[in-house]
Amino acid sequence: MKKIIPIIFIIAALIVTAAITFGIKSTRTVDWEESFNEKSNKPYGVSVFYKELPSLFKNHKVRTVYHQPASYLKAHSEDSYGDHIAEGNFVIIGNSDYLEDDSIDELLHFVDSGNTLFISDYYFTQKIHDTLNISIEYIENTTDSVSYQSLKYLDINDIAIDKNEGDNYFSKFDTINYKVLGHSKTDYKHVNFIEAPFGKGKIYLHLEPKAFTNYNLLKDNRYKYAEGVISYLPEKDVYFDSYTKIQTGYDGNVEKESNLSWFLEQLSFKWAWYTALIFGLLFMVFNAKRRQRIIKIIKPLQNTTVAFVKTISNLYFETQNHKNLIDKKITYFFERIRTDFNIDTSVLNEEFIVKLTSKTGKKKEDIKRLIDYINWLRTKNEFFEENLIKLNKLIEAFYLK
Repeated sequence: MKKIIPIIFIIAALIVTAAITFGIKSTRTVDWEESFNEKSNKPYGVSVFYKELPSLFKNHKVRTVYHQPASYLKAHSEDSYGDHIAEGNFVIIGNSDYLEDDSIDELLHFVDSGNTLFISDYYFTQKIHDTLNISIEYIENTTDSVSYQSLKYLDINDIAIDKNEGDNYFSKFDTINYKVLGHSKTDYKHVNFIEAPFGKGKIYLHLEPKAFTNYNLLKDNRYKYAEGVISYLPEKDVYFDSYTKIQTGYDGNVEKESNLSWFLEQLSFKWAWYTALIFGLLFMVFNAKRRQRIIKIIKPLQNTTVAFVKTISNLYFETQNHKNLIDKKITYFFERIRTDFNIDTSVLNEEFIVKLTSKTGKKKEDIKRLIDYINWLRTKNEFFEENLIKLNKLIEAFYLK
């Protein structure tokens, strides 16, 4: 048996080496899907643009929005439960067809209050077309797959965008009140970037989202065009839309990729990982029997209550099961309300808040803020760490005061 082991190791090493050599030489397919995902390093992701936003808007915050604008902007409006009032620029790059009517209404209210909306996409939802009285048409590129972008009031002309079978352009808009900011040229010149005043704010509509992708920002001098487009936005906070970028399907679950996924996409790393697994398996197989029997060490019994609590806490933290923790905290909170104050918690309305205020002697606005936040959480299907932290702070404040 001892003579066979080296032979097996040599054969395994030859097989793995051949697999690595073949894998590295094989042609790797490039994913040209237009995801416009701010975390994607693929050609048509927008990670480069996203990382540059803080330098483009210095001394201003850049926040990523993972919710429908309707829920996010309402939560961060005046007299609501958000940690700040949303003001500044709301930026949407690609995939804007997810916007529902209530989100469009909230975005228009956001602009009407003196803020800015920027959307770069090939088409917009029908409600935007109807509200702003615009029309968009498509023209096929008959000569080659390159279109040339220009900005009207900046010295930026004929920036090439390749891999374009055609261009979208504004065939109808208010030429008196709307301002033309940019053009695209294939066989002839046409408008693809406009500024539309709305209430106290402005709406910027742009029809070439590929200009903000990694492929175009890193090629030649094309980054100047994206910088020029963004330079029209005021120097204020930025709210970067990422609602559709994290969806896996119609159920709206957040995409959670393994930390190992990027390495497995790299052929060299992938086969190095497989090599380590194979040799590790072989090592365990041929060293399963120890020369000396393991001597069991018997330790005295310990009080493991604290360790158990830490283990359970770490388990929830590692799995990021925010929904489970939020549900338990709400359940235990209402159980204590029923036990200590003998109040029915089945209906969380104004009458419930008044009863709880009178029996606890606490401020009504503090209790209302907690109950409103719990009601809001019960309408959500997706939770983040900040939701759990805020709920915990509100409940702790209730017990302390």
